[in-house]
Amino acid sequence: MVREFRGAVFRAPGRPLQIESLVLDPPGPGEVAVRMAASGVCHSDLHVVDGEWARPPDVVLGHEGAAVVEALGDGVAERFPGLRPGALVVLAWTAPCGTCPACGRGEAWQCERPVGAGHRLSPDLVRVHRVDGEPVGTYSGIGTFGSAQVVAAEAAIPIDPRTPVEVAALIGCAVTTGVGAVLETAQVGTGQSVVIIGLGGVGLSALLGALLAGATPIVALDTRPEKLILARSLGATGAVRAMPGDAAGTLALVQAALSAAGSEGGADHVFECIGLPTTVEMAIDLTRPGGTTTLVGMTPQGARAGLDVYRFVEQGRRLLGSNYGSSVPAEAFPRLARLHLEGRLPVERLISERIGLDDLNEAFAAMRRGDGARRVIVFP
Repeated sequence: MVREFRGAVFRAPGRPLQIESLVLDPPGPGEVAVRMAASGVCHSDLHVVDGEWARPPDVVLGHEGAAVVEALGDGVAERFPGLRPGALVVLAWTAPCGTCPACGRGEAWQCERPVGAGHRLSPDLVRVHRVDGEPVGTYSGIGTFGSAQVVAAEAAIPIDPRTPVEVAALIGCAVTTGVGAVLETAQVGTGQSVVIIGLGGVGLSALLGALLAGATPIVALDTRPEKLILARSLGATGAVRAMPGDAAGTLALVQAALSAAGSEGGADHVFECIGLPTTVEMAIDLTRPGGTTTLVGMTPQGARAGLDVYRFVEQGRRLLGSNYGSSVPAEAFPRLARLHLEGRLPVERLISERIGLDDLNEAFAAMRRGDGARRVIVFP
């Protein structure tokens, strides 16, 4: 039985998302029909809207969401016993196939053949249509800016039902990406010094990860005073306001904050959580000899940054890229939800505003201004 729902459709770069009434088919074999509960508004979506990432048109955007299972396709109950109607799930924007070489290495975040890939635009995967029958895709196979969806069973990860849906949504991307970058990719140790560049949802999640790891000192960097105040209240030992257009001056301020905390010569770990060539270069310069720079923020496609190769090699530094926090969603999502319920991961502090689907384009405008950490759509 088909159902109608509302979704925010990407039509072309530079155009506002269009809120449309759409039609959803029932789930096929290996699929799950869900009612969306909440969706975070992530900068990766803005990259698509602003044309910085090339993506196909006529796709329901959104990739950071929590949902409630409504129906199971054939074979799901037998293979995924945790999936049943009424279960709260976090949706993963990469649904690992479990059979490719990357999955065989335990690197599900690098899966080469994710289930439901290609934004569900191939004829055999399309489950969303306009009322006239025209097919519509779903971004990253989950399209969380829709009030309902059909997703691959592998993409629907059950978590503790006591988890607030707004928190569950952020676990789907920002929290897993930021916390995972610290604990899984870089493997920060107790007492190591950390600098976090950029305090959006991912950067603040990295801060929470550094606190979990027992890092100290932790210096946070951003242009917005309110974000620095939030970082301090969460546990950052230092907060530096960046000076736009003055990379050298900003670098000196962070180095002074590190020195005042007893970390001469740079930090053990620096996390770049914005995705700008200038801050990537700054992150490398802020890393001590022998230390590790981890790139978490995503730049526009094709952007390049430079480094002094001789100095980098001579000082024995390490440069890491972190995709999805080097995390396996089926393992990471339930663990992060549990940490939240135990009071050790205050994800709710990252939420700037709870909004409706019709407020989405204004949320993107606020993101362009750098206003707030994370806005979350809460579906009725």
